[in-house]
Amino acid sequence: MHIYFSHGKESGPWGTKIRRLAAVARRAGWHVDSLDYTATRDPDARVQMLLDAHPAGEPLLLVGSSMGGYVSLVAAQTLQPAGLFLLAPAIGLPGYAVQNPDPRPTAIEIVHGWRDDIVPSQNVIAFARERRANLHLLDDGHRLLNVLPQIEMLFAAFLARVISN
Repeated sequence: MHIYFSHGKESGPWGTKIRRLAAVARRAGWHVDSLDYTATRDPDARVQMLLDAHPAGEPLLLVGSSMGGYVSLVAAQTLQPAGLFLLAPAIGLPGYAVQNPDPRPTAIEIVHGWRDDIVPSQNVIAFARERRANLHLLDDGHRLLNVLPQIEMLFAAFLARVISN
């Protein structure tokens, strides 16, 4: 049971959200990894880094924030994880090669801020609607730092559901 965390364009591999969610995952018995994508700002180069890092056949979950959400979504098309947990995923933004990623994991959970000024909520709502993903719209901006306790609870519940399936 392995979780790969993918950070956003401006953050690093062990930022506040990833540290907090990694602690939740470890308590639930998951092995966690957070890749360092800071060498490139190219989202598709980051996708390739994630694809190269994952050993074939190992069961996994992908967790991504902002650009890391895009990275997780696109990589999921190849890696076929058991689930995706996405925070303010960069969906439908100019400059991203895959405008409508189509992952097929068993579970997709998305947390997005109503006041996100980077990724329009309507992009995320449309994506979630098409895939019947669980979507949580919270009163926060793009970084989602003010709602971290809620996100931790949502993530713990997500992990419990994935394990039980």
